[in-house]
Amino acid sequence: MPLEQQADQNMQRPSLLHVPLFFFGRIGAVGLSAISHFGAATIFLAKSLVLIFQRHQFKRFVQQVYFIGARTMGIIILVGLFTGMVLGLQLYYTLVQFGAAGALGSAIGLTLVRELGPVFTAIMITARAGSAMTAEIGVQRISEQIDALYTMRINSLAYLVSPRVAAALISFPLLTALFDVIGFAGGYFSGVFLLGADSGAYFYQLTTSVKGIDVVGGFIKSLVFGVIVVTVCCYHGYFTHLRKEGRGAKGVSLSTTDAVVQSSVFILISDYLITSFLL
Repeated sequence: MPLEQQADQNMQRPSLLHVPLFFFGRIGAVGLSAISHFGAATIFLAKSLVLIFQRHQFKRFVQQVYFIGARTMGIIILVGLFTGMVLGLQLYYTLVQFGAAGALGSAIGLTLVRELGPVFTAIMITARAGSAMTAEIGVQRISEQIDALYTMRINSLAYLVSPRVAAALISFPLLTALFDVIGFAGGYFSGVFLLGADSGAYFYQLTTSVKGIDVVGGFIKSLVFGVIVVTVCCYHGYFTHLRKEGRGAKGVSLSTTDAVVQSSVFILISDYLITSFLL
């Protein structure tokens, strides 16, 4: 074999050095892409927050409060009820083993107010309203309706995103409070009505153990979750035309999937971070 051909073949064969270089190169590319999207989403949110205070926003704000808040109440009541019932069952049998069945109300109250209430509420809103936001704005993008708004000198962020951000800041805490109250009722039903725990001890422990700081912490989490969900979902829908994986209907479906998954992941990550600061 000629020396020139042998040299060419040796150059074409991947060496062991190329494997770690390729691996770390991919990690770096993913990291840079994540930082770029995070910065763009932060600017996207900042502009939307400023545009909340524009005139003629009240009607669209009320529409989004109805869509995000009122139309999500049914699923929140259902999930909150069964979450409280499951907690009542599990915690009762656990506390009975240690002779502390009287602390059932305290355990259910703190678990719902501090953690499960804000987190489950945010995930349910993401599944119902967040996915719809992404799909709606994504369809408006690929059908050039957003470009039409620009042609008519209408700020698309003020028209599409700002009312949703304002509505989320109102709806998330209210739905979280509703989830907590329904969860208390579900825990009472399963723990007291079905299993025979003391009713007076349940309400006494519930009212004395849940402090104002616990309620405030839950509302802080719900506000943060609301900002995260609306920002991620609207961002994916607004820039769905820039996706490389697919355009048109496929791009909208991919954007909707990514928005729901990323919102859920960011909710759990931010829940841990906020809890670590509040404790």
